[in-house]
Amino acid sequence: MTADARCPIPSGPLARIATRSAVIRHGAHEVKMGAGAAIVVQSMTNTDTADAIGTAIQVKELARAGSELVRITVDTPKAAEAVPAIREQLDKMGVDVPLIGDFHYNGHTLLQDYPACAEALSKYRINPGNVGQGAKRDTQFAQMIAIACKYDKPVRIGVNWGSLDQALLARIMDENAARAQPWSAQAVMYEALVTSAIENAQRAEELGMARDRIILSCKVSGVQDLIAVYRELAKRADYPLHLGLTEAGMGSKGIVASTAALGILLQEGIGDTIRISLTPEPGGDRTREVIVAQEILQTMGLRKFTPMVIACPGCGRTTSTVFQELADRIQTYLREQMPVWKHHYPGVEGMNVAVMGCIVNGPGESKHANIGISLPGTGESPAAPVFVDGQKTVTLRGERIAEEFQAIVLDYVKTRYATSLAIS
Repeated sequence: MTADARCPIPSGPLARIATRSAVIRHGAHEVKMGAGAAIVVQSMTNTDTADAIGTAIQVKELARAGSELVRITVDTPKAAEAVPAIREQLDKMGVDVPLIGDFHYNGHTLLQDYPACAEALSKYRINPGNVGQGAKRDTQFAQMIAIACKYDKPVRIGVNWGSLDQALLARIMDENAARAQPWSAQAVMYEALVTSAIENAQRAEELGMARDRIILSCKVSGVQDLIAVYRELAKRADYPLHLGLTEAGMGSKGIVASTAALGILLQEGIGDTIRISLTPEPGGDRTREVIVAQEILQTMGLRKFTPMVIACPGCGRTTSTVFQELADRIQTYLREQMPVWKHHYPGVEGMNVAVMGCIVNGPGESKHANIGISLPGTGESPAAPVFVDGQKTVTLRGERIAEEFQAIVLDYVKTRYATSLAIS
């Protein structure tokens, strides 16, 4: 085969699948999802919602980290009563992130008894497996949809395989038993999840919910299960889809599992809003799930949130830890600056910074980045050339390389991304 006859190598994710859109609002602030909009990052608090101040503080932290929607648990009268106070406190702090109310079992009662809560929330999450049993199920689901319509709030109909509607599952199992060639138990479970989401969305529409006010999700905790379920859901529904691996786990396990599942689906154009359901370490930072979600989207080229640091993994040529310490310092510095920089230096989130540890790939990687530094490896001359937009500009030496390089980065940001609104 000649070079001209070779097929071009495809690159980049497929086009978004959801053709419908949904808008989540708080005041004048809007977050759009679906129909080609950017994929939205969301998170969830783990505070006691009845603690209005503590919850508002955590919501602010999540929003500052980059969460564009924040979900809070609304499970008791005290929690419902606190929601308006949380919203008021956030508004006083200048935090306009929309709040999502997470309802299970008693959502119909709480929304009805606490109208200020129903109004303060920007969206309701309804789990059709937990709205009630038997005859109560349809009534209580209808009550929640009626309140959502009254206050013009979108809903996420969120099915979870840990709380699947048992009546629906039994129906699908009976249908399967009547087949000439019955499906596997796993296939029946997949079908029950997808059917539950779609049928409840259709029911919501029959009750008066506008089609563009519905988001769907089918959450499972297995990577291959999630991929299979969402592929089928995307084929059969044109609603925006909330994507996430539920109960992903702690630390690297949760991050790897979420990335493996979401990466495949996002590449196929499936998913309009994501949450990374990490179990935090004891006393750990809740914002970690936001950072991981952003890094998945940014490393896939789907969105840009913060300048990325390219750093080598280290080897026998880099016995010094200087490049590791500098890479960590610069990455932390860039992320901490973004809440201010994103308003004053548009485009800075796409900047790349290289912090390399020796001469093998150091100069080359540094030249490819907007700004790069190649630190000396073991036995190399104690000098660190700095490259700006591919050109060597200075060589740093001595004990203040980190401080001097950080100053170079800041100067580059102010010069390259400055606008008339830029701060000094």
